[in-house]
Amino acid sequence: MARQLRAEQTRATIITAAADLFDRHGYESTSLSDIVEHAQVTKGALYFHFAAKEDLAHAIMELQSRASREVASELDARGYSSLETLMRLTFGISRLSVEGPIQRAGLRLATGPVEVRPPLAHPFTEWRDIAIRKLHGAVKESDVHPDIDIEATAHALVSWFVGTRVVGRTLEPVARQPRRVAEMWHVMIRGLVPVTRRARYLNLAAHLEREIRTV
Repeated sequence: MARQLRAEQTRATIITAAADLFDRHGYESTSLSDIVEHAQVTKGALYFHFAAKEDLAHAIMELQSRASREVASELDARGYSSLETLMRLTFGISRLSVEGPIQRAGLRLATGPVEVRPPLAHPFTEWRDIAIRKLHGAVKESDVHPDIDIEATAHALVSWFVGTRVVGRTLEPVARQPRRVAEMWHVMIRGLVPVTRRARYLNLAAHLEREIRTV
């Protein structure tokens, strides 16, 4: 049992080290030797768990996907409105990005040269499908204008959300991302939400951004 626990801890250490390097330097610029040095493990330990750098990338993407799904499931169980759930999901993913390298590296890998292998779905596809479902719900709940193009809006939302990190990676620290997500929602709410319900969601965006900053 102790041996198995040590193996699991070593695997987690390798994944975290690889995620940190992939996020900071990119997948192609990171070698297995870099990962071994950063993780402070032997090459034998790395190869015991991962046959190739691509396998490490997929392990990171699987963890990213699992974490996003867990946030979405937890929010669904809380009984929020569809639009609030969607907003909280974007801020929840942003919080994961601020707190550790797995979510950041997974996003960078998803926008880079690593092809997502089935049965794992591409994270952008997962997020778009969730956005489509929640926007349909928001229309039924009268929180969003009934004449919007839901699929186009979901695509735009995911593109903008991903872009907050892609652009921010070069221009500013990751701690700034929640603020950029709040700015995104302040613009989108004004275009999507009827005037009578707008204040509630504008206030929610500001609250969620402050919540992450104070953690």
